[in-house]
Amino acid sequence: MNPIWRGRLGLLLLGALLLALYVRGAWVLGFVALLPWLRLLDGCRSARQALLAGWVLSLAFTAAAFSWFGVAIGRFTDWGPLLGSAVLLLGAPLFQPQLLAFVLVRQLARARHGPLLGALAGASAWVGAEWLLPKLLGDTLGHGLYPAELLRQGAALGGAAGLSLLLLLANEALAAAWAQRRQGWGALRGPLLGAAAPPLLLLAMGLSQPPAPQQGPQLRVGLVQANITDIEARRRAQGSHAVVRELLDTHFAMSYDAVERQGADAVLWSETIYPTTFAQPKSAAGAEFDQEIAAIVNAAGVPFVFGTYDRDAAGEYNAAAFVEPGRGLLGFYRKTRLFPFTEYLPAGLKWLQPAWAGHWQPGSGARVLPLRLRDGRELPVQALICRDDVDPMLAIAAARQGAQALLTMSNDSWFSTQELGARLHLQVAAFRSIETRLPQFRVTTNGFSTVIDARGTVRASSAMNERALVIDALPVPVPEPTLLVRWGDWVGAAGLAFLALLALSPLWRWLARQPRTAAPPMAWRVWLLPRPARLAAAALRVLARLSLLVLALALLLDEELRSQTLKQLRLVAALVLLPEAAAACLLAAFAATARLEPEGLALTRGTQRRLLPLADLRAAQPWRLPLPCAGLTLSPPGAAALALGVSQLPGLLQALAVALPQPMFVQARQAFDAGRLGAPALKFVLLPLLLALPAFHLHQHIAYGSALGEFYSYGLKAYGLALGLWWAAWAVGVLLTAAALRALIEAAALLGALWRPAQALPIRSACERLGLGLLYLGLPAWLGWRVLVA
Repeated sequence: MNPIWRGRLGLLLLGALLLALYVRGAWVLGFVALLPWLRLLDGCRSARQALLAGWVLSLAFTAAAFSWFGVAIGRFTDWGPLLGSAVLLLGAPLFQPQLLAFVLVRQLARARHGPLLGALAGASAWVGAEWLLPKLLGDTLGHGLYPAELLRQGAALGGAAGLSLLLLLANEALAAAWAQRRQGWGALRGPLLGAAAPPLLLLAMGLSQPPAPQQGPQLRVGLVQANITDIEARRRAQGSHAVVRELLDTHFAMSYDAVERQGADAVLWSETIYPTTFAQPKSAAGAEFDQEIAAIVNAAGVPFVFGTYDRDAAGEYNAAAFVEPGRGLLGFYRKTRLFPFTEYLPAGLKWLQPAWAGHWQPGSGARVLPLRLRDGRELPVQALICRDDVDPMLAIAAARQGAQALLTMSNDSWFSTQELGARLHLQVAAFRSIETRLPQFRVTTNGFSTVIDARGTVRASSAMNERALVIDALPVPVPEPTLLVRWGDWVGAAGLAFLALLALSPLWRWLARQPRTAAPPMAWRVWLLPRPARLAAAALRVLARLSLLVLALALLLDEELRSQTLKQLRLVAALVLLPEAAAACLLAAFAATARLEPEGLALTRGTQRRLLPLADLRAAQPWRLPLPCAGLTLSPPGAAALALGVSQLPGLLQALAVALPQPMFVQARQAFDAGRLGAPALKFVLLPLLLALPAFHLHQHIAYGSALGEFYSYGLKAYGLALGLWWAAWAVGVLLTAAALRALIEAAALLGALWRPAQALPIRSACERLGLGLLYLGLPAWLGWRVLVA
């Protein structure tokens, strides 16, 4: 074999081995496991080679970390482990799509922006792809840090995706250090510090997180793991009635033990353990079973939550029933994240109709229900069924709705011979407690049934493939919302936003570029302002600008005003646009044209013409306050003083070769040019439109059910007026935001000019560019965050 290919094969196998050990508990390897593969990727010379490498890595990653899943597929479908594993490997790029995104984006970004931005872009593509294309098992690289109790607490801030991002960056830093190993300590210092930063940051996060609550109201739950599996096979052999009879008798007996002997406040059975519809019986036998369950709950005197089916006109649902003593059925939580093929067939594949394919309908998301305990307490809880616990947003939504505990149920019987699969599922579920600080009671058919505290620590657990009753109590105070609960699953979205900014960087540079320097114009627009006219125009513009600041403050403080778009538009029109229009009309009444001539500056207004000698211009005094615009006060000998407003004062002075004494603050203000980004049409017309479109699109879906719902219901006129109203509302928002930023920029620039007069222009430039960034990037980022939170 060619030595080069032998080396690449060695790197591939070494990386697969490290990952296999990492997912099996050797968590420290997560900071180095990808190093061999990154070295392999550094040898790619084109996007085509990167895509091929991504495909190979997806195969190796799937084989190393999820070999058990192929065996489970073969067992469930009766295809056998070899065919099940072959199907898994065939679909590896779809099973791990983040690898293809990672290698391709990393390759392109390194070629265009260098290794540092390439590493950041690749890591962002990894977490962004996992956020945009949720994976079948919800897995991410960060889940492997579960055995590290302190490090895993970082998930409260950035979720498991945040841990993945830091692991990727640590591996990238080590890869950079390896590439520079022969360049001396100076070259190694930066990469090695970068590699040390992620684990140290995670350690600091872990130490800063509060401990699991030890005091407060307790919830003691009995988890019934009956270890009765292969329900369908038992049905074929014994009949449905006998199977349900065995299931209920076993659960009744174990529940009696949990309540009467061990004092459980509630009882939790596993997913679909009552394998028919509850409270909507399909037969007389089903009605009798329903009555038996209700009688047992009444006798126990505590609420039961168990897996069953629910149905309505749309079909049947995998559901969790909440049944209370003396009151009966309180309600159902319907499973939201169905497992493809086993619980539903994806669109376009229903013609396959395999015998093992399910036909359930998905639920509508988190639903917090009260758990009414026999001591009178009413505890809000959220049930999660099997694959629901791999979706962070369901647990986050429950925490936002006030849940104080998670009741998780699963049927992991298809992992009966693959304990690693059941254990990984448990670890992924435990991250929901870390992220939300909600304690979790998790029951499965045959293991692992566990009690998990608010820091994700397993406090009690069953073994795999055993009949067990797991009982423990945990404090269930109202938790303080974590950053992840407040912001949602934000890391993946932030990664995609970073990639979008990186992709748009050439456009940003073009927009921010100042126009080419041209010869000074030979004509300028000026205003010959009598003192009363100047004072009036200045007062009108001051009124308009102060009104903007007052309105911005009012919107910030007055929630009622924020909801009244038409009132906002009227206030802006009356207090801002009308004074500005009046000032513009007043200036137009005294407008003139100035032209440079050998004798001086000729002012033309209609048929009137006046010549200002250069000597008079050199003796002019610039206005201390540029109101209503920038300008000069001239005092010609033997004539009244003349107020001359100028639209482009620096250009005029440059053309006349006149240098007037001006404060550094004023000089810096006149010298800064925002380029195309400062254009009013871009700021106050195009930007509000770009912000209004996604918000309007979301509003149409919420209010009318589709993107064109209002158009279909009320016609084009109503749809256009609604869009125009949203556009106008966002234009007001952008205008007020720009006014607030302008006030901050001017204040900061003035303080900077007073503090360091010689640095007035750099300080002004920094303030202006920061303001543009906050306007053009901050507002879209804020809107995206609000959409995610909603």
